This record gives sequence, structure tokens and C-alpha cells, in this order.
Amino acid sequence: MKRIAILGSTGSIGTQTLNVVRRHPDDFSVEVLCAGNNAELLIQQALEFDPNTVVIANKALYTQVQEALSTTDIKVFAGEESICDVMEMGSIDIVVAAIVGFAGLRPTMRAIEHGKTIALANKETMVVAGEIVTRTAFEHHTPILPVDSEHSAIFQCLEPGVAIDKILLTASGGPFFGKNRSELQHVSLDQALNHPNWKMGRKVTIDSASLMNKGLEVIEAKWLFGVNVDQIEVLVHPQSVVHSMVQYADGSIKAQIGTATMETPIQYALTYPNRIESHLPRFSFLDHPQLTFHRPDTSTFRCLDLAYQAIRKGGNMPCIMNAANEVAVQRFIDGKIQFLEIADFVETAMNRSLFIAQPTLDDLFATDSEVRGCCATQ
Repeated sequence: MKRIAILGSTGSIGTQTLNVVRRHPDDFSVEVLCAGNNAELLIQQALEFDPNTVVIANKALYTQVQEALSTTDIKVFAGEESICDVMEMGSIDIVVAAIVGFAGLRPTMRAIEHGKTIALANKETMVVAGEIVTRTAFEHHTPILPVDSEHSAIFQCLEPGVAIDKILLTASGGPFFGKNRSELQHVSLDQALNHPNWKMGRKVTIDSASLMNKGLEVIEAKWLFGVNVDQIEVLVHPQSVVHSMVQYADGSIKAQIGTATMETPIQYALTYPNRIESHLPRFSFLDHPQLTFHRPDTSTFRCLDLAYQAIRKGGNMPCIMNAANEVAVQRFIDGKIQFLEIADFVETAMNRSLFIAQPTLDDLFATDSEVRGCCATQ
């Protein structure tokens, strides 16, 4: 039985991870649950799964959680540092890193440093610090298993010891596929959140609409699979059936295909190298008689091109891009900027921020803080 810690248990990936655990009680047990602000759901999860420990990042909610669990043996902690500290627990086998955004980097790094297998759903960890993360994982013999559907697909298509010629990274295109800039001038938050295929959190859904999510995945793929960024090609695939593909030197292409659900890649990461029975409906090609692929429109969806620029520049530029994007997305959610202004906001930060060619981890934390501070005045 694998003992699991879930960073971000109340979010989309966290709740779907618990769905997998719920259906396979003989294979998994929940050791740690960590959440940011959703105390009520964290309490419900703790009462159902009886973990050793729960952590609520928002210290103001500690009393609420502690009192609700006072009749149990569950240990309750609060604060971001506590999330990092519990990653050192010897009773954890695998950490599902599902905290959204830059906030997931520090606890994921602590888990890596203590040899925990990482089921990685937090792509920003690789975007911001991919070189440092992969090097640290190698030094500590820590496996990193991708949970994103696209990276899980690539992982499943790999042939041991065989070099990759090209990665074909598929994108749904989000709710605005086929739209031009004039049609996107005044789109609403609800329109941006109306993803046709996937149910995700707000930030990820908006990133999908802007294609920034695919840009982040390009950077993540570079570090996870050790390829040059020019070996990664993005294809818009509105049906979300082919989750990604790998091309080899002889021209052969292997694809991973399935229904649009995160539970499959989550379960695969938790059970790797084995596969266990899934309750999900089986995919049928007869239900999908037409699969189409398109070149992404980077003149309209500029965030994808900005991500390519950032990783080609290297250093702390992906960190700058990520921080600015997180601020811009929140401003769009708050109604302070228009959808198309997200890319403008990110580009301005990339042009104005201090570039560091070979950043340390401390440099990256400083960069993130400085960019957010500068963005606050934009």
C-alpha cells in the first residue's frame, strides 16, 4: 500500500486524486492533506480519509480546522512552512504536488530533498526552476512522475534508452479556438472559464484559454524529458483525444489516446510502473470519427510565443514570465484588465525585469517577489 501526501487536496487535481484513492482503498492510504484556504472541504476530506496530518496554509483558519478535528487523532498544522516541514515525514511514499502556481515550488523541493516520489501536477515548479529541480531529483534519486495529461502521455510513449526526435504536444485550444483578436477584445471571465473539454481550476482554465498553459507545458516538457525546446511542437487538437505524441528517429510516432479525464494520468502516476483497473468508461473511436490538428495562432494567442521566448532566453526569464502571468490572470479574474491584456502585461514584465543568466534557487524566489512587486505598480 502506498502512503500519499496531497499538496493542494481541495483543488481539482487533489479532489480527483482522492477519487482514485476512494475507489482503491487496498492500494492507497492518505497520510497528509494540505490545502490553502478551503477549510471546510479540508475538514470533510480529513474526516473521510483519516490522514495522519493535515495542514491549512492560511493560519487564520487553523482554529476552525483544529476544532473540527479535535475528536480525532489527526494532527493539525498551519502555515506554508508547515507544509514544507511535513514533507520530511518518513511515513510518506509519494507526494502529489498539486498546489497551483509558484507556491508549489518550495514544498515540492523539500519533498524531493527527502527522497519522496513526486507525482507532479504543478507545472510551475518545472517552469520556474526546471534545471535546479531535475538536478536535485537526480542527486536524491527522487522519481518525478508527470500528472499533467500531456506529459503523462509523453511519459507513456517513451521507449527506454531510445532518443526522442520530436515531442508533439497537443492543446485543446480552449474556449476561444478559432477566434481572432477583434473577437476577443471584450470577452468575459465566464466565457474564458467555459472550457469545452476539461474541468479545471480558474487559473489553469484561463491559462488554457490564453495558451499560456501550453507554453508552461512546453517548458515543463523540456526539463522532464531532457529535450531541446525546438524539439517540442504544439498542435491544437480540439477533440482532446490524443493527449500527446512522441516521434522517433525512424519517423514512427507513438500516441497516447483516451477520454478527457485527469483521473487516468493521476492513477497511472500513483501506480507506476503498474496499471490497475479503472472504473472510467472505455474510449471508442466510433464516438470520435474525426480527429483534427491545427497550427496554433500565436499572433492572437501571444502567450505561447512568450513562453518559447522565455525558455530560449533561459536563466530567470521563465520565472519572470510565470510571476507576471499569475498576477495578470488574477487581474483578469478581478476585472481589472481585459483578456488580451494578459499577454501585454507579461511581455512588459519580461522586458523590464532584471535578467539573471544562472540563478540560484534563492535568486528565483527573489525574482518572483520582485516581479510581483513591480507588477503591482503597473
